[in-house]
Amino acid sequence: MSSEATAARIHHPWSREALLLKAQRYANEMVSYPRDDWRFGLTSTFVLEFVARAAMANIHPALLADIKDWNNVYFALGHTPTAPKYLPRSVNTATLLARLRDVLPAFTPELEGFAAQHINRRNEELHAGTTPFDGLTTTWLASFYLTCQVLLEEMGQSLEMLVGTDEAKLAQQMIAASRDQSAKVVARSIAAHKTVWESKGAEEKIRLQHQSAVWATRQEGHRVNCPSCGSAALVVGAPVSPPIRKLDGDLIVETQDYLPARFECVACQLKITGLSQLTACGLGTIYKSTSNYDAAAYYAQQDDYRGYEEDNNEP
Repeated sequence: MSSEATAARIHHPWSREALLLKAQRYANEMVSYPRDDWRFGLTSTFVLEFVARAAMANIHPALLADIKDWNNVYFALGHTPTAPKYLPRSVNTATLLARLRDVLPAFTPELEGFAAQHINRRNEELHAGTTPFDGLTTTWLASFYLTCQVLLEEMGQSLEMLVGTDEAKLAQQMIAASRDQSAKVVARSIAAHKTVWESKGAEEKIRLQHQSAVWATRQEGHRVNCPSCGSAALVVGAPVSPPIRKLDGDLIVETQDYLPARFECVACQLKITGLSQLTACGLGTIYKSTSNYDAAAYYAQQDDYRGYEEDNNEP
């Protein structure tokens, strides 16, 4: 075999290709165990992390670098640092997940939270005397496969590539069932809060609705009508697109799209968290936030000498 052919098969350690191959390797090991076996759960955490790192490398491997040392960025760019005793260091998992949340709209705070919780189980397994995967029910599996699916789709890949056709079909069934369960849970919560609301007197309802309207006006978020009591309420989310700025007279008008993450109504105390449940009750659509700024103040240059003491040398 020629040296050129051998080199063509060698990938950078932080490349998408290398990390996906590593994820496949652990996925093959994972599915060899029963799903309630502790080894299935433990191995799945390695799969999840390698898929997450591959998704970040798909944007650019430099985003995996621990920026405390610039040599890590240099390494990620494909160079060989000359620093003595240098060992490449990538970001920790928490930072990785936060970066993915900020750059991939489909990787919602809900999925970030699951990924962090699941990988923390591995940390507990490796660094403590406890055994978090023993007796762990498989209720986490749907979230695991959904998280992997979202990250894989960002790379143009599928669950079949990762775990094979049969396991991927089962995963899709679990994801669909989980979504149905989310819809049932949020429907019950809305109905329960509505029952309590309808039991209140007319004067109390008016007072609470007024209080809710004032609160919704003063807080940041997207104003909506509560599905339980009809009062003014808020949906809050995270930005999923760069801000668009336009000049309108003396104002800078800035608009930005947001993906909902949670809902709150202070009138009936209904709270809904997570995109899946928000979508199930019609509150999961992307909304637009608009802010206005004075153009003169917006473009005013910062004082480079701010913090210097005043010059009192004038006669």
